Amino acid sequence: MSEMDDLAAFAMLVEANSFTLAAQWLETSTSQLSKRISKLEKSYGVILLHRTTRSLTLTSAGAVLLPEARALVAQRDRVRDAMAYLSERLVGMVRLTVPASVGEVFFEGILTEFSKCYPQVQVELDLCNHFRDLRRDGFDLSIRPSVGIDQLLVAKPLLSSQELTCASPGYVEAHGRPATPEALRTHRCLLNSHSAGREGWWVYHQNHEVSRVNVRGPFASNQYSLLKKAALAGTGIARLPSYMVHNELNDGSLQWLLRDYQTPVSSMFLVHPFEGRLPRRVQVMADYLTQWFVQSAAVLEKL
Repeated sequence: MSEMDDLAAFAMLVEANSFTLAAQWLETSTSQLSKRISKLEKSYGVILLHRTTRSLTLTSAGAVLLPEARALVAQRDRVRDAMAYLSERLVGMVRLTVPASVGEVFFEGILTEFSKCYPQVQVELDLCNHFRDLRRDGFDLSIRPSVGIDQLLVAKPLLSSQELTCASPGYVEAHGRPATPEALRTHRCLLNSHSAGREGWWVYHQNHEVSRVNVRGPFASNQYSLLKKAALAGTGIARLPSYMVHNELNDGSLQWLLRDYQTPVSSMFLVHPFEGRLPRRVQVMADYLTQWFVQSAAVLEKL
């Protein structure tokens, strides 16, 4: 046995306060355990325990050694856990459930970048705008707002998003660029029917003043992806989540309108069931998603 093993035995013996019980925990004999403690005492040149037939009492030297022994054993266990985690094979299924508008934007990256890096990790992507029960339904990760997080879930901030007012260059050339939110009343607006129906109110903020504009248009949908396609086709002006349009704003296929006016900001979180350390196949997916949204935000900051 190593000195570290003997220190662990010493700490366990003090916790058990019994050679018999500690020997059972360590799956050894009381005589072998006694020899290991004597070995420690001889090595350090001190007496660690006063032993009687009924009790064990720490000496002053034993009282000094005990917290150090516990700390060393805890550190050893952490190192072992970390090495076991690193040696874990990146194989198996990762199940994600995310809102449709969120999942659609990084789906291509999962097919290409992630799968190339981790070819033996299978991904099941559930696009659902309702909150799934992660434990009951067997999901590893979810993306959701704070309202969908309970005490049995671990949540990590993932992104802050706001709807950006966008239109294609062709639409702007044909219909002009609105200079203020009020100007939207005369434009063809593409509405999110999930929240507004075919007539809705768009809210903007500037210098602590709020503008609420009643907008109308030729098309409404409860899916952001369809509103984005309609905007790209020049059908009208849409308000789309910032994470969904960073590439199009960067390449010019969409233009960002009313940039001086703020829209409400919403936060999204990466969520998983509380079960200690994530399996490595799940952790690499969590890292990928985090980095994807970091890069999305970086693109917007440069525009």
